[in-house]
Amino acid sequence: MTEQPSPATIATIADEVGVSVTTVSKVLNGRADVAPRTRARVEASLDRHQYRRRARRPPIRHDQIDLVFHQLDSLWAMEIIKAVETVASAAGIGLHLSQLDGQHSPPQGWLDATLTRRPLGVLFVLCHLTEKQRDLLARQLIPFVVIDTDSATSALVPTVGSNNWNGGLIATRHLLQLGHQRIALISGPRDVLCAQARTAGFWSAHDEVGLPVATDLIRHGDFYVDSGFSHGMALLDRPDRPTAIFAGSDMQALGVLRAARQLGLDVPHDLSVIGYDNVPVATWTVPALTTVNQPLRDMAGTAAQMLLDLASGTELSTSRIDLVTELVIRESTAPPPPH
Repeated sequence: MTEQPSPATIATIADEVGVSVTTVSKVLNGRADVAPRTRARVEASLDRHQYRRRARRPPIRHDQIDLVFHQLDSLWAMEIIKAVETVASAAGIGLHLSQLDGQHSPPQGWLDATLTRRPLGVLFVLCHLTEKQRDLLARQLIPFVVIDTDSATSALVPTVGSNNWNGGLIATRHLLQLGHQRIALISGPRDVLCAQARTAGFWSAHDEVGLPVATDLIRHGDFYVDSGFSHGMALLDRPDRPTAIFAGSDMQALGVLRAARQLGLDVPHDLSVIGYDNVPVATWTVPALTTVNQPLRDMAGTAAQMLLDLASGTELSTSRIDLVTELVIRESTAPPPPH
């Protein structure tokens, strides 16, 4: 029989890289006091040897979970925070909040700080880890779950989202059933998965009735009010303006409502507007906003519970959960005006 090579030890790694055993130990323990270039060399060696910590989980310095947003400045984010905090507080767990200034992958500084803090686990919202970062967290036995992923994820990455394709479909189908034929779309960023899925649903609804999509009426925003307003102004201040706009998020819909008001258009008699998310403010707009209910609190609460299960050593029954999206019809949609 062929002898299997002996598993790598910390001493093996240290000898190969040309550093001390203490330095390798610091990298394994997530210590920040290692030079970035040295850390990278040690990590590369650990990866080559497929080194995995064999000891029990290291002591937890803070009984908390981390909640990480790619950007943190909307009512949408507040819904997620409230749901995660509810689950965490019921379990006697603290919550550490951070955001990545619009980036969709954490920088090394964030990772170093997190490894030093050593949370129970990490929740990522509309952002993701690189494969190397995933391996590093796994080596430190820090589980993570992604909420509303911004990109395609491995089946090994626990993820909670909603059926964005169906949301785009039912929103557009509603406008088509009202009789609209020139429907504009203000989607989210081109490179974000949920925006791509909602856009695909928009196209599918047109395909169902055999109506070509007016591609000159498709815009890509950032899910925030300003982009809804700027794209809304551009779409509505033209002679062949659309009779309806699917705004892709409630925040963008608020911007569209302001643009319509500034241009003297009445919603819904001159223009129908539909949002996405069903954040609480949607019931208080004038007119009240028709929108797609994305169960944000259920998504966040489910993800938080999955994370606590992983932190306690419980194996998940599934790594991907997509919750149902539903249309909520209020006052901002109506049949198009007569020609």
